[in-house]
Amino acid sequence: MHVRFEEIAAIVGTGNVLTGADVAQRRVDWMTGASCRAGAIVRPGNTNEVAAVMRLCHAAGQPVVTHGGLTGLVHGGEAGPDELAISLERMTAIEAIDSIGGTMTVQAGAPLQAVQEAADAKDLVFPLDLGARGSCTIGGNIATNAGGVRVIRYGMMRQQVLGLEAVLADGTVISSMNRMLKNNAGYDLKQLFIGSEGTLGIVTRAVLRLQPKPGSERTALVACSSFEGVAGLLGHMGRELGGSLGTFEVMWRNHYSLLTEESGRNTPPLPARWPYYAIIESLGGADEENAARFGAALESALDAGLIEDAVLAQSDTQRRGIWAIREDIEGLIRHLAPLFTFDVSLPIPDMPAYAEGLETALHEHWPDGRLVVFGHLGDGNLHVSVSVGSDDPDTRRAVERLVYAPLAELGGSVSAEHGIGLEKRDYLAISRTPEEIALMRTLKRALDPQGLLNRHKILSMES
Repeated sequence: MHVRFEEIAAIVGTGNVLTGADVAQRRVDWMTGASCRAGAIVRPGNTNEVAAVMRLCHAAGQPVVTHGGLTGLVHGGEAGPDELAISLERMTAIEAIDSIGGTMTVQAGAPLQAVQEAADAKDLVFPLDLGARGSCTIGGNIATNAGGVRVIRYGMMRQQVLGLEAVLADGTVISSMNRMLKNNAGYDLKQLFIGSEGTLGIVTRAVLRLQPKPGSERTALVACSSFEGVAGLLGHMGRELGGSLGTFEVMWRNHYSLLTEESGRNTPPLPARWPYYAIIESLGGADEENAARFGAALESALDAGLIEDAVLAQSDTQRRGIWAIREDIEGLIRHLAPLFTFDVSLPIPDMPAYAEGLETALHEHWPDGRLVVFGHLGDGNLHVSVSVGSDDPDTRRAVERLVYAPLAELGGSVSAEHGIGLEKRDYLAISRTPEEIALMRTLKRALDPQGLLNRHKILSMES
């Protein structure tokens, strides 16, 4: 380590500099459960402390890695023994809620679920939602431009952030805590940090945009006999429900069957005999009106042959039961480990051929390999899980090539919402042009010339 712990402790307090066993007992991420290898973990309590720590690190040439909820899947929080981890776990305050303006000011370490609950208490909603809501943090959501299950209605995290505060590599604080919906005064600097995975600055606070709480929520699970039916159903529900279509999630049968009938982990509301299943939600106004419109849209879809069967959730318990099938990632890990996970995006019409081609290619190399697919169909995002019996580095690279190679021709992306981190860095050129990558490097050099912030992530270190 290049920086003295005593100097850091003088800023954040002795109890907030963790070393040795206190570091090793922490996991580096949610998926692998591997121990954190950072030289130390520093826990600042506010932006000023983060800035002071970064000034010391900058002077000493000390590399740092920012830690949020550590729910990422691309090794974005991985730190080596010569790196300092800066954890925002003490910075969890919800500082203010403006019910009239529809904004919330929070520290970056606030868990997503806490933000959702605080908005709900004011009869508002923070619309970002994903399975890791109880653990992931707002700072992490911003750093990765998180997506989740309601992108089709509200957009990615980028659309939920009005302003933010960030600390640069040299300790400079960029405070752009805008609370206005419209601010066209020069460059929108917050966009530099949203989705940059902690490589350009450490986000410490944010102003979030809140939305009116829907008057009612209706959820259905439907079965489709073809992908053409699924795609047609997406268009149909969009037309029939208009702005109230909140969610359109699709599970291939290999996902639905595994987590219901095969494993017994979840009760199947519908038999697992159809090739595709979709979770559809309508976020509408008055409950009676929303229910009638939702029911009519499903009935007309059934009449048009777009769906084969459907079940409507009649209670919150039934709704949670439907979503449990979609969000049972622990079940996937338990039954498919060792497991490789991917999140890709591609044009919706190309999805069935992509999935079928990938499964064929996998079986050619590993006859007993398994492919499981589900995703946010409405925004072109598929989550792909692959199990081939081994997770050694050579096998990983072979599987990655099969998953990513077709995306170049399709105009797809190797990352829809999880980010690049270390895991996808070598495949960035599939989704970005040389000119785009060169501009990314220019931005990195301008804001972090020593390469101290989350080094090696997204972009390899230049010689």
